[in-house]
Amino acid sequence: VGSVSDVDQLLRAGADKVAINTGAIHRPNVMAEITRRFGNQVLVLSVDARRCADQPSGFEVTTHGGRKSAGLDAIGWARRGVDLGVGEILLNSMDADGTKAGFDPELIAAVRAVVGVPVIASGGAGALEHFAPAVDAGGDAVLAASVFHFGQLRIGEVKASLAAAGHPVR
Repeated sequence: VGSVSDVDQLLRAGADKVAINTGAIHRPNVMAEITRRFGNQVLVLSVDARRCADQPSGFEVTTHGGRKSAGLDAIGWARRGVDLGVGEILLNSMDADGTKAGFDPELIAAVRAVVGVPVIASGGAGALEHFAPAVDAGGDAVLAASVFHFGQLRIGEVKASLAAAGHPVR
């Protein structure tokens, strides 16, 4: 996704929301163009972040599955996306992704501190006890894939564990 036309095609095909990542890095103003045309509820900025001492926040934006640095501070980039109109942040911890060792609460909290839109925490889910800390850190939602695909966890179990931790669950 890199243009208003791309989003238009996806919405006409039935999408309710569209995520943008590299297209926004190449041309940040496309986020404002998209949200002016379709509203901010349509656009999700996907931020693939990893730890990096060279960035002020300690986190950098990456592309290509976390293999290439985009030269941007991840926390500043999330804030800029909101300033340009995105309605949600999909926050992917590239350090935690695939590890099944838990989400990155420091990254989640850092983004939560600078944005007022929903934050979807992604990367690291491996056990029931990993989900509540991600919400405690500021995630409005949590994303997991392989634990469900391979039957290690069931969605109902995760919802029950979040509810037991005092978090509202739909």
